[in-house]
Amino acid sequence: MTVVSSQWSGVSKKVFYIALSAMLFALCLPASAQQPTKIPRIGWLTGGALSSTSARYQAFRQGLRELGYVEGKNILIEWRGADNVPGRNRALAEELVRLKVDVIVTAGSGVTRFAKEATSTIPIVMASDDDPVGNGFVASLARPGGNITGLSQLSPELSGKRLEILKEVLPKLSRLAVFGTSNAVGNAQVTKEIEVAAAAFGVKVQYFDVLATKDIEPAFRTAVKGRADAVLEIILGNIRSARLKELAELAVKHRLPVMRERPQHVDAGGLMSYGVNLDDLGRRAATYVDKLLKGAKPADLPVEQPKKFEFIINLKAAKQIGLTIPPNVLARADRVIR
Repeated sequence: MTVVSSQWSGVSKKVFYIALSAMLFALCLPASAQQPTKIPRIGWLTGGALSSTSARYQAFRQGLRELGYVEGKNILIEWRGADNVPGRNRALAEELVRLKVDVIVTAGSGVTRFAKEATSTIPIVMASDDDPVGNGFVASLARPGGNITGLSQLSPELSGKRLEILKEVLPKLSRLAVFGTSNAVGNAQVTKEIEVAAAAFGVKVQYFDVLATKDIEPAFRTAVKGRADAVLEIILGNIRSARLKELAELAVKHRLPVMRERPQHVDAGGLMSYGVNLDDLGRRAATYVDKLLKGAKPADLPVEQPKKFEFIINLKAAKQIGLTIPPNVLARADRVIR
């Protein structure tokens, strides 16, 4: 009986220890399960009003959804717009840094510069930039080398294409007025590209420095006096965004064909636009965010170039200035406003 009791005692101890271990393990499970999972936070920064860039950030949201992110559930986004108010860009960039966001997405060169000044450690994704290398944001497109990467608009290269389209619409084009803002980021390189293209087409260029709203109408008047056949608008900074309708009305008043780079210019009554599809860039910016959140370094992610372009024609505006758009040009338009 004593031997049997000893055997059962050994078995009981083993059972006890196994049960105790299982119980302790079970108690640990709820504790680890209750540990909150850190939800990544993204900052979206634009120099204009959020309402004016709604299509772009909706495209960004769509890109995130395609990658499995749902705003408010497994990703948080801090939306910031400076409403074209001088000085707010810097403050908003610094605010996003204080919030310790995981990535900052910038919708334009101006805000990218302020984000760059605000942080050298938080990854910055350019949703669009006209000249990342020239602006000093990256060392090269293939090897950015810092905390900034993203997408380039290739704006300088596109200026030559816009002039080419103008030449097709106006075969006798010989004098071109170029409206731009000399202190705007990327202006110098865009102007240089236009001069090269103009020389190839035998077109004389007169540049007008539009620094403020008051300079717009005098520029049109002087262009007409200088016998300009058309106007090519390049970088007008915030003036362009705030005065789209006025620019379109002045073009009609002075009966000058104007080529622009953004579709909203044509929607506001402008004649033509040719440029990068910014909504597509916004959607593609989400792929950079995804890679960075998964551990990639911005220095190792090459800056990508645009893949989609838009050519839009407003036939109402053409009729108002007595211009006929050649059928072969009309056939190439992605969208025609009738």
